[in-house]
Amino acid sequence: MENHNEDAAIERKIIYKGAKIAPLIIGNEAFGVLGNVGSTSNLLVYFTTVFNMNSITATNLVNILNGSSSLAALPGAIISDTYSGRYNAVAVGSISSFLGLLVLALTALPQMHPPQCVAGSTSICQGPSRGQFQFLIVGIVLTVIGAGGIKPCNLAFGVDQFDPEAESSIQGINSFFNWYYMSVALGMLISVTVFVYVQTSLSWALGLGIPAALMFIACICFLVGTKYYVRVKPEGSAYTSLLQVIVVAIKKRHLKLPQKPGLNLFNYVPSKSTTSKLPYTAQFRFLDKAAVMSEDDEINSDGTAANAWELCSMQKVEELKSLVRLIPMWFAGILYFVFISMMENYAVFQALQLNRHLGRTNFQIPAASFIGIALLTTSLWLVIYDKIIVPVLRKFTGKEGGITNIERITIGIAIAILAMVVSAMVEKHRRNVAIKLGLLISPLSWVWLVPQLVIAGVSFPFGVVGLYELYYKEVPDGMKSIGGSFYYCGSAISSYLSTFILSMVQKETTRSSIGDWLPNDLNKGRLDYFYYLMAGLQVVNLVYFVACAKWYNSKGFRGVIPDTDHEVNKLKGLEV
Repeated sequence: MENHNEDAAIERKIIYKGAKIAPLIIGNEAFGVLGNVGSTSNLLVYFTTVFNMNSITATNLVNILNGSSSLAALPGAIISDTYSGRYNAVAVGSISSFLGLLVLALTALPQMHPPQCVAGSTSICQGPSRGQFQFLIVGIVLTVIGAGGIKPCNLAFGVDQFDPEAESSIQGINSFFNWYYMSVALGMLISVTVFVYVQTSLSWALGLGIPAALMFIACICFLVGTKYYVRVKPEGSAYTSLLQVIVVAIKKRHLKLPQKPGLNLFNYVPSKSTTSKLPYTAQFRFLDKAAVMSEDDEINSDGTAANAWELCSMQKVEELKSLVRLIPMWFAGILYFVFISMMENYAVFQALQLNRHLGRTNFQIPAASFIGIALLTTSLWLVIYDKIIVPVLRKFTGKEGGITNIERITIGIAIAILAMVVSAMVEKHRRNVAIKLGLLISPLSWVWLVPQLVIAGVSFPFGVVGLYELYYKEVPDGMKSIGGSFYYCGSAISSYLSTFILSMVQKETTRSSIGDWLPNDLNKGRLDYFYYLMAGLQVVNLVYFVACAKWYNSKGFRGVIPDTDHEVNKLKGLEV
């Protein structure tokens, strides 16, 4: 009895630092982005000019790195939620990323890469030795492992620092999401401008060494707060319980559901459980049969099911439902990421065929740096949104975030449509001027690209942050890291989907009378038509997402156990 009281006292001593400790986690992410993006954003040029790889090999290696880094978030989330916990995942991931970037920086040393090709000669161009290539791969593998620990867990670990029972934490968490993504945007902005310039114009060793040093600072930022962090311990495999619900529901598919499932299904929840209790929702009712008690089911003296593969609690059923409900929304997120991918890539191609001189000077802005305009807009807009717009909206809506995450994502997709339409209009004008003057490079100033990039930059805080926050808040409590993996896996899949769309458009338009819409020389193509096509895709995505939003029920319903769809709809005012 005394031990029980002592344990209870210890649990009550948990001190949530919230906004006081959040800067360390945001600092870890900000310096981590500076390190990772600063090192990897220009690797295509590094592999072809320093390692003397052909363009195909270099492109494939970069794609493998980017795709693997995003997909690694899924196993990283499972491991952290089930075994290691988020603190250990972020700590190990940060250290692994630092070691990986350190290895990449060391490859810039003369003895760690092949000699420079002789100008004008194709025969005297030696590729990397086996040892040099293997050393490079070690750096890439360490970087991917680091991404698997950091990406799905860092944001979730930051939210862990806020007291879930305090009403003030809701506003703090909303601000944390905004400031977290702003730090990411600023880090990416510096990486694609300052670091790209240092690497290509000054020194690769310096340009890769600085990001590695910044990643080391990211490790220090995170580890210095170790004794102050709240560490949520994993409660075993939440994924096993999801599988149990599916298996038991199939076994009991012939049983009839009670008239009031919310009141009559087996619904044991341990008193010491750290997961919030979920009310019954009247969707996916075939899964409810996993919680229907039959004559053969046995209950232990403590209230648990004797065999979890024969009877599941309504809590476990609802946790699976909350995850399944996210999948249609996730598909909409993938299509939104296609917009981001297309905007980032083709804005660069447009910039290459515009006048990129800064004023009347001889300095030309690197084409790859133009995405920085969108990132700068995102950073500024997040500050304005969090400090000015949200407080005003909160007075009218009564919602802590001003608007719901679903409303936020809807606005993001709508603005993406506008960005694509404006991009098409700008491209049509750029192309017409270039063709009229018979020039490859249009004399129009790069300033013409600013409107489409600014609009895209405004879309990101609504769409990107809204999606990330939706994924995090709506996954089961024992699977918070999976919310981050939803985001990054969606981003990875969108890259493959973008490649498929580009291939299909190029294949079909090449056969048409107009010709290829997307040739190397944009003056010979119709990029404006492609932008309109992408705007149409986002219109379809917007309609699809709104339809999903009307059907969607948040897992956040609290305090009431609705038994019918009508009762569920009455609770729809809750913020999602």
